[in-house]
Amino acid sequence: MTAQLNATRQQWLEARLDLLEEEKELTRQSDALAAKRRQLPRVRIDKDYRFDTAGGDASLKDLFGGRSQLLIYHFMFGPDYSAGCPSCSSIADGFNGVFVHLENHDVAFWAVSRAPLEKLEAFKRRMDWSFPWASSDGSDFNADFSVWFSPEQQRRGEIEYNYRREPAAPEPPAPQPLSGKTVPEWQARGSEEPIVQIASMTGTDVHTYTRDRPGVSAFELIDGTVYHSYSSYARGLDGLWGMYQWLDRAPKGRNETGIWWRHHDRYGKE
Repeated sequence: MTAQLNATRQQWLEARLDLLEEEKELTRQSDALAAKRRQLPRVRIDKDYRFDTAGGDASLKDLFGGRSQLLIYHFMFGPDYSAGCPSCSSIADGFNGVFVHLENHDVAFWAVSRAPLEKLEAFKRRMDWSFPWASSDGSDFNADFSVWFSPEQQRRGEIEYNYRREPAAPEPPAPQPLSGKTVPEWQARGSEEPIVQIASMTGTDVHTYTRDRPGVSAFELIDGTVYHSYSSYARGLDGLWGMYQWLDRAPKGRNETGIWWRHHDRYGKE
């Protein structure tokens, strides 16, 4: 739909007030959904998940840091990645200004990835991030919370992500090194599919890249026991992706043709 040009201020105000009613209704619906999230049944966590953190070995309970609530962002950064997922990275660019407020409101916050801590810490320095980031390397944590899947699951069509089963992935082509290749170089070779572009930014092939997935999970500590209360994946993370909240209010909206975002230190370098 094309916007009307040369409208009077009164015409704009009338249209804006009509839209405001819809926005208010959406806000009310969002509040109601948030209340339903809080009412979800809790699942007791009995498995002893272990994490490697800058402060040493930690349990899931340790990640609460004395608070009663814990939010975890499942950041796509597998052991074979040379850099974090650019989409997760653009979401994480907003974490620095948020986690300190959460931590002072009885909510602990962590990003968790499968890559070894050394890789995570190096990338964290590159991105100039300060939020806490733990490695779940060697743990069942990512698999149990549906954000990592084995090659066998991928090949057999046994991946259940975002509460849906996915079809089997086609057999991968002969391995081709992606690390160090720019997006234009891959486009020139006829590999301009968005997923190929994103995989190339992490130094992996598509099959390796897509075995890790993004998500957010919430936990509650009650009488010394950890309970899982909520998880969301895929488009369920849109509300956490700060740049999209701004773009949705820009005159042209998201205005996307393929993958346009990069790691924030890569703009203008490709």
